[in-house]
Amino acid sequence: MLIEIDDKIVTDEIFSRKFVCDLSKCKGACCVEGDDGAPLEDDEIKIMEEIFPKVKPYMTKEGIAKVEKDGVFYLDRFNEPVTSLVEGGACAFVSYDPDGTTKCTIEQAYRNGDVDWKKPISCELYPIRAKKYESFTALNYEEIDICKPGCVLGEQLNIPVYQFLKAPLTRAYGDEFYESLKQVHKELEKQNEKDQ
Repeated sequence: MLIEIDDKIVTDEIFSRKFVCDLSKCKGACCVEGDDGAPLEDDEIKIMEEIFPKVKPYMTKEGIAKVEKDGVFYLDRFNEPVTSLVEGGACAFVSYDPDGTTKCTIEQAYRNGDVDWKKPISCELYPIRAKKYESFTALNYEEIDICKPGCVLGEQLNIPVYQFLKAPLTRAYGDEFYESLKQVHKELEKQNEKDQ
């Protein structure tokens, strides 16, 4: 079921599905696996180019070499900008903990106060994928195998996808939009109770 909120079309799965990222289990595989880099907004490309010198000390030598050679992004098969990938498919902006867990170097620089921008919004919103069309933005839940631990933990804690992603949803679309999501969730729960 699709729900319309202002100029957003939202799938009901963001309310019905449960999710809490379980980094200890997945090791940040979403930053390494997949066909393409993380989707980027046009203004994010400029930001990434500007902050690259400050993020560089956190990056791997392969990531640095890729960005210095090819830039912070490339165009995917849909002709849309995504983050550059090093050979093997990892985002150029990841580093690795000793146990193999990936970390976003942009977020590391942000947490340490070196930059004032956290990371691309598509990364922070995952597993919600936002797609802009001419007159609306579609927000869909994307289910992939590497996120199964997050689904299991979400079920255990009973946290819907949209609640887990409160901060990025608010960052992207504002407090009012998030309040609307909460209201829709209440109405869906009431409807489910009636239907049972």
